[in-house]
Amino acid sequence: MSSAPRQPAVALPLWQAGGTRMGFFTDSSVCIGCKACEVACKEWNGVPDLKPAWSGNSYDNTLRLGADSWRHVAFVERVRQDDAAGVRWLMSSDVCKHCTRAACLEVCPTGAIFRSEFGTVVVQDDVCNGCGYCVVACPFGVIERREDDGRAFKCTLCYDRLKVGEQPACAKACPTASIQFGPVEELREAARARLEQVRGQPGGEEARLYGADEGDGVGGFGAFFLLLDRPEVYGLPPRPEYRRRDVVTMWGAASVAAWLLVGGLAGALRWRR
Repeated sequence: MSSAPRQPAVALPLWQAGGTRMGFFTDSSVCIGCKACEVACKEWNGVPDLKPAWSGNSYDNTLRLGADSWRHVAFVERVRQDDAAGVRWLMSSDVCKHCTRAACLEVCPTGAIFRSEFGTVVVQDDVCNGCGYCVVACPFGVIERREDDGRAFKCTLCYDRLKVGEQPACAKACPTASIQFGPVEELREAARARLEQVRGQPGGEEARLYGADEGDGVGGFGAFFLLLDRPEVYGLPPRPEYRRRDVVTMWGAASVAAWLLVGGLAGALRWRR
């Protein structure tokens, strides 16, 4: 009696199979605002030049993350009454968070966004159809479509470099080790220890970890931060939420609108006849 042919085992991505998830820990307490990370990111990934802008209240000329700005060094001016200088600069290099619960990935209809074997979230620009669902789903406003072709772009955590054993370009270029790359669990342990050090220093009373908690709305970040003030001071949402349902609602509204349009056209044709 012959047995049925054995089906080949489905290979799980390394991260889901119990492998090592890789990511970033950005320590803003040692960021000097040099923008080496921005330059390295653009050079390695071929990110187009971004026309400099001025916010009107700082030296930040990138302003935000987007299709042509995968790393953004924020310059935040804080007026302090207890400081003789009167102003304190807060600097931090922002990037895609590579969420554990990545709504952008789940709403992508073409499979252009995938979870890599390193646990990172990557956009395949040659598969992207420019629908924009991921733009709506991202709670951080990270993903953006380029004006020239409409496709979506964001940080890939240098997926091509990771595959050959190299660290991301931004982390390699950072002169102060503000951007640290490695296994996420190890980085979280190092971040907690660093937080205790910073809180014991002058000016570190408001320090906190942002995105290290797996219990938040997106299940924690693959790229998390040590901030010296509240997240909203840096332009970050204090309580990020998983927004897949927003896109589902949008789909529903679009479907209703489409049916109404079809019905209206059909009615108009009948009336003309």
